[in-house]
Amino acid sequence: MTDTAPAYELAQVNIARLKHPLESAELKDFVDGLDPVNAVADASDGFVWRLRGDSGNATDVPVLGDEWMIVNMSVWRDPEALEAFMYRGLHRELLARRREFFERLQEAVTALWWVPAGHRPAVAEAEDRLLHLRAHGPTPYAFTLRAPFAPGEAAAVSRSA
Repeated sequence: MTDTAPAYELAQVNIARLKHPLESAELKDFVDGLDPVNAVADASDGFVWRLRGDSGNATDVPVLGDEWMIVNMSVWRDPEALEAFMYRGLHRELLARRREFFERLQEAVTALWWVPAGHRPAVAEAEDRLLHLRAHGPTPYAFTLRAPFAPGEAAAVSRSA
């Protein structure tokens, strides 16, 4: 019998800097959409895990030392599963409205990297990957959907790459 369990899974982090407090009327549609979007993610083919704080989502998890910044972090089977979720349904609808809710940041706000199957990344790990991407562009250590790397390429790479 052959073991078909994947050796690696795809971790992703994205951050956003709020234009208004989460409790504001301006962010009501975004906040109201969090639970339904997360439910779709949780039920999506290829979904493995997502970061959750005390709120049940990650809006209360600190990131990059900025109280106006929120983080989303999850693990997926592969890039195709992540993309299928990102660009369909309610997530796509809210993504199209992101400029209403979040400041436009000039630097990268999303990073991907391969993790050993079963690993659940910490926020500090995600921050490191995102900052590495900002400093060095896409590498096997931290990359984007538009400039991906295969798990085998990423496995042998350290932060210094």
